[in-house]
Amino acid sequence: MRTADRAARRSSRASECPDSRRPRASLGRALSTDTETHERVATVAVRGLTKRFGARTALHRISFELYPGEVVAIIGPNGAGKTTLLSILAGVLEPTEGEVLGTESKRFGWVPQEPGLYSKLSVAENLRLFARLELTADPERAVDAMLAQTDLTDRADEEVGRLSGGNQQRVNIAIGLISEPPALLLDEPSASLDPRQRERLWEFIGSLAARGTTILFSTHNVAEAERYAGRVLVLGDGELLFTGTPAEFERAVYRGDRAPGDFETAFVRFLDEHEHEHEHGH
Repeated sequence: MRTADRAARRSSRASECPDSRRPRASLGRALSTDTETHERVATVAVRGLTKRFGARTALHRISFELYPGEVVAIIGPNGAGKTTLLSILAGVLEPTEGEVLGTESKRFGWVPQEPGLYSKLSVAENLRLFARLELTADPERAVDAMLAQTDLTDRADEEVGRLSGGNQQRVNIAIGLISEPPALLLDEPSASLDPRQRERLWEFIGSLAARGTTILFSTHNVAEAERYAGRVLVLGDGELLFTGTPAEFERAVYRGDRAPGDFETAFVRFLDEHEHEHEHGH
């Protein structure tokens, strides 16, 4: 079964610089100050990705690469295209234009914001079902491993519909990891978790990255992006406006001047400048 088919089935069932000028963020072009990743082989390369819904353009010519072991955050205001981008990478949506380059053997784990679960089945039964859909070589071993790694062993026989929102999200993440994918895509993964669960989640995600798994997640919590992501992709109005580390982002926003050390303040300033440029047609 193709990766896109598996992702679509899960989604449907669940809903059932050389010069001396300082870098400046501006509408329609991405800033990138990354100087290390070009020597590595990309897990996935996105080229000119565009998605239209009727007359509305949700994504416009997005291009970037993801590398093994990276933890990358997608940030931006509501409607920026974060979920649309992740859904295309997961195979749930087809792009209008552009391409996502990778190998057929590199399947991506997908953790949508809304848990794609069967509420009447137990935790273990959900994991077992998706392990079989993913054609996992040893479904029982995969289920046991995910129960242990996501701290759900003691909930294995509970009906998913009776779990708290936080525990349902942990099951959702376990399903995304069931086939041990080389890349994991997460849409607002910590949104329904309490602080302790959130800390455990990021410890686990960090361990995956340390073993070479590529992590791409969206979040509205820019402090979370600053703390856990080695690189951020900033989207605005469907365009990629910046790619680089959080520290590089702050330096770009303040044109090299001394930054106040507050990533969230820099992010708000960036969005205000972007909106001003957009309104004035620059």
